[in-house]
Amino acid sequence: MRWTSALAIYFLFWAFSVFFVLPFGVRTSDEAGVARVPGQAESAPHTFQAGKVALRVTIVATILFGLFMLNYHFGWVTPNTVDLFDRLGNEGA
Repeated sequence: MRWTSALAIYFLFWAFSVFFVLPFGVRTSDEAGVARVPGQAESAPHTFQAGKVALRVTIVATILFGLFMLNYHFGWVTPNTVDLFDRLGNEGA
């Protein structure tokens, strides 16, 4: 695999990991014991720490990408392993 392909795949893992990591560690104003701003949603976070989120996302994405590359190298799960339609088609024949 070219390094540019690996970089693009890592970027995809990083982008998808944002949605996985974002909800964790969020505290609302009520949980923080601070008065809400008028018009603020009850579920809005009290503070957003982009650095912490980016670090967590990078850690998760690196672990997932590492597992992906290990699978790419060793071939633990291949398309033939998860090909349900071909298996179902050959059973009736």
